[in-house]
Amino acid sequence: YNVAKRTLQHLEAAKKEGNWQSILKRRNASLYIIGHEHFNKSLTLDIENKLMLYMSSVKAIKKIHNKRGNQQNKYYTSDEFEKIFNSVWSKLGQYNSELFPDERSILESAIFKASPLHKLTPDQEDAKKSIIKKIKSAVKKDETGQIIFISGEAGTGKTVLNSSLFYELCTYKKELGLDDMKCHLLVNHDQQLIVYKQIAEKLNLENDNGDAVSKPTSFITNHSENNPVDVVLIDEAHLLWTQGKQAYRGKNQLLDILNRAKVVVVMFDKNQILRTEQYWENELIESLEQQAKGKDNYIKMKNQLRIRANDDTINWIKRFTKEQVVDKIPRDKHYEIRIFDSPQELQDEIKNKATKENKGLSRLVATFDWEYKDKKTSTERLLQYEVSIGKWKMPWNLQIPVPTKEKRKNKGLAWAEQSQTIDEVGSTFTIQGFDLNYAGVILGPSVKYKEGKIVFDPTCSKNQNATKARSLNDGSKRKFGETLIKNEVNVLMTRGVDGLYIYAQDPSLREALKKQMYTIEKAGSINELR
Repeated sequence: YNVAKRTLQHLEAAKKEGNWQSILKRRNASLYIIGHEHFNKSLTLDIENKLMLYMSSVKAIKKIHNKRGNQQNKYYTSDEFEKIFNSVWSKLGQYNSELFPDERSILESAIFKASPLHKLTPDQEDAKKSIIKKIKSAVKKDETGQIIFISGEAGTGKTVLNSSLFYELCTYKKELGLDDMKCHLLVNHDQQLIVYKQIAEKLNLENDNGDAVSKPTSFITNHSENNPVDVVLIDEAHLLWTQGKQAYRGKNQLLDILNRAKVVVVMFDKNQILRTEQYWENELIESLEQQAKGKDNYIKMKNQLRIRANDDTINWIKRFTKEQVVDKIPRDKHYEIRIFDSPQELQDEIKNKATKENKGLSRLVATFDWEYKDKKTSTERLLQYEVSIGKWKMPWNLQIPVPTKEKRKNKGLAWAEQSQTIDEVGSTFTIQGFDLNYAGVILGPSVKYKEGKIVFDPTCSKNQNATKARSLNDGSKRKFGETLIKNEVNVLMTRGVDGLYIYAQDPSLREALKKQMYTIEKAGSINELR
């Protein structure tokens, strides 16, 4: 009775052209009825929520029409949810593998990882409610340049929080009492921009002008200080330009955005700043933080949500990347850190994880210590830029030629999701903001070990955007290469969800790492090196 009644309601709604159901009149439609003897209202709602999450990540699906999600907490049969959902998805896949593909392909997609339909952690949920409350208050004040500052290290859930905020504000603005609110999402990262645009398209979040999701420079160019928008959300705000360059003629993108919006929500991690054009002078960033704190608009995200490891492992990575110390590598049954003697061995193991062992998305990444040019001249068009160590060579990201058919297949996919990239080496410019199951990190000659400490040598880096000098507010010029390479290493070493594999080109660093590693014998027992 309920199934028939609900189906008739949809068919009745299809008569009105403005409703999403009107598509039912224009083409043949199929109805899948899902049932289970243990279904109750809460379990059914959770199944519906996760179906929407999964289906929003399926390439064949162009639109998801969804009302407000209603995430459930603990309830009778909640312990059966995952098992029942997996069974439902598998059964649907038997009917239509294009609409309901293998679960692994969903879980590894960039759009899934950034989806606003994820069930938030309690901390994320509290932060979202607090931010929305602050946004409502700020918009009603009708003042320009109000800032809400979200601070958090890599992997603390800032992107999903940002995505969820965007979805909530665009979809339920009437319920929030913000009927005419204009909301924009900005990100200064090409790969993430693709993902956010896909989310906006699939979930109907675009505005009339189609510019709800854009890069900061486009937003600044297309909006006037005389007509500020209501809300701007900025993911990876540490990637904003803090000085002019060819595409941007201003002095500070965040300040320009603040002048064009009533309230700006920034997701910020100073340890992921990678270029001199993004470098923040302490006084300015501290003044913005204090401005937010003074109005109780400052939130710090602390819980590590990406790396599935114990506290000792997470602290080991932090000590390496921030304090430049090589400690004893901890045992961890959920997360694997391994040190390799050669880049070939590292490549073989990463490829093995991605293919033979079916351990999910695994790729090689490296510090920017080998020549690479994003825009090639006509004479360079056939030149393949490579990471080269001794006789071992491997192309940099976006170098392997792809047939036209494969290009179409890759459209909308992040670098690491494309199949040919298993034979390339990624950089911070293609991997920042994304996850890998196993990250194979090549630490090039800019990362050394001297007198018991890790040191960063800008003279060995090929990243001119990190090593060149920049002008400061007092008129002086300074270089920040050591800090920016340090941040680069931090980004690379925090990509792995299940494991971090390392090859260090510097012999002293490689030896220091090996001394702190334990060996795994054939029988499977673990013995520390003495």
